[in-house]
This record gives sequence, structure tokens and C-alpha cells, in this order.
Amino acid sequence: MNNTLDALQILTNTVQKIEGAYAPSTIRAYKSSFERFIQFCEENKVSALAADPEDVALYISKLTASGLKSSSIRIIVASISSIHKLNLLDDPTQHPTVKIELRRMHRTLGRYSQQAFGITAPILEKMLEATTNNLRGTRDRALLLLAYDSMCRRSELVSLKVTDIHLQELDNKGQMKIRLRKSKTDQELQGRWIQPSERSADAITAWINQAKVDNGYLFRGINNAIDITCELKCSQINRIYKRLAKDANLPKEVIDHISGHSMRVGAAQDLLKSGASMPMIMNKGRWTKTDTVMRYLEGAYI
Repeated sequence: MNNTLDALQILTNTVQKIEGAYAPSTIRAYKSSFERFIQFCEENKVSALAADPEDVALYISKLTASGLKSSSIRIIVASISSIHKLNLLDDPTQHPTVKIELRRMHRTLGRYSQQAFGITAPILEKMLEATTNNLRGTRDRALLLLAYDSMCRRSELVSLKVTDIHLQELDNKGQMKIRLRKSKTDQELQGRWIQPSERSADAITAWINQAKVDNGYLFRGINNAIDITCELKCSQINRIYKRLAKDANLPKEVIDHISGHSMRVGAAQDLLKSGASMPMIMNKGRWTKTDTVMRYLEGAYI
């Protein structure tokens, strides 16, 4: 199939078909990566669906020379593979020619993926001190404290709803628990309870009361007019962390490496330093792969 319009239409149909079955970020990655591959195929007058392994290998070679990181290229190759398999087409990425090109790419670029800078407890305190006393600051404090306590991913934080918050009496004292209905490692919606610290619970309560949020998503965007939006986007988490790090006068090299993963990285590093075992850390952060956690812990004693 050499028709670009046909390939784009199949891609659109595929994205619609898998809506709700995959994480939104995964679907976006599939779509944007395969659109780039279609453009490459159009320029070279070859078929994108089904793709020839030789053309996929050539594409990988071009991406390697373009300066992309090896991790980004692996995502693109995984997208090409998935779109083919979802349409019951032979997977060109399994061909020896493509595997050889991938090995060449890794030898050229390496497999190292730069880790996000960990926001550990001392840095968290500096960022909390940098929050303002207005509505945005109240939200930021609740977001920072819960993100650190729960080690939630960005997608998990923005998916939390007010109705997920439960208050219970324990030893004559109110205690908050939050229902995490879905996460990256819980796609079957079995759910998990999060037990925030008293400090986090107080910050969350302050945000709910001040913002008068009684339904819908817990965390919301706040525009320049201090109007509250209906939800908070995943991409906004990164920007909030970086803004607060800048306001806290953290070094530029630190700010540049802060991302939406930074709170998970820092909390994991703090747990390790406190004597927590690997299984304890993996359970708290809801990880299933040891190598992922090990990358997070690399900077714990640096």
C-alpha cells in the first residue's frame, strides 16, 4: 500500500479502535510516531503499511543520524511494530535487517537514558517555601506534598477525583485515604488505597475548601485570571515543578533536569536512605520492574 492517505486513514481507525484500551500517552506516542514514519515513506515513495523491513532499517539509520536519543528511537520502532500488529500485518521490526540496524543504533548512541533529577525531602521543602499564599499556591502545596507522599505518576495525579477522597475516624482523629482507581501498572482497575501524611491531608483539605471543589477532578489548572479549569493536564505537572524550582532559586542545571518523574525519583531515593528494602520501595511506588527502580536509585548517594 503506497497511498499516504490510506495509511493515515488506517492509522486514524486504529487509534479510534484502541481508545480506552491503552493509556492516552501511549496512544499519542503511537499516533505521532507513525505519522512521522508515514511522512518518511511518502518522501521515499515506499509503503508505510505494510512496511518493508529494509525501509524500516533505513528509517532507523536516518533517525540515528538526526540526533535523536536511543530511547526516543525505541519508542518510534515500538509504534511501527504495534500499528502493524494491531492491523494483523507482519511486524517488520522483527526482521533480522531491522534488528541489526537497531544494534548499530545502540552502538552509536548507547542505551543510556538520562534520569530525571530527584526531588528529595530537602528540595521539596525549598519548593514548598517558594509557593505563594494565593489559590495557585494552595494547589501547588497540595500537589507537591501528595506527589511526594504517594509517589504517584503524573497520569495518576491528574486522574484523582474529589470522590476518591475518604475520611475516616481512627483513634478519635480524622484520617484521610485516597482511592487510586487506575495506574500504569493497574490497567484492570483493581484500585489501590493511598494513605497521605497528615501534612498532605491538611494541604489537600485547604485546597478543596479554598477552591470550592466538591466534584470532578481533584487537581485543576488555574489561569492568569485565577479562574479554575476543569482539570489539570499531565504536561502541566512538569511546568509546575520547574516553575517552583525556579522560584526556589535552585541551580539551572537542576531545573533543566526536573520532570514529572522527579518526585517519584526523589521519594524513592529518600526511602532507600531511610533503610527501606527494594520490595518496600517497589510496593510504595507501584513498580513491577526492578531495573526501573534501580535507575531511579542511581543518584541516591551521589
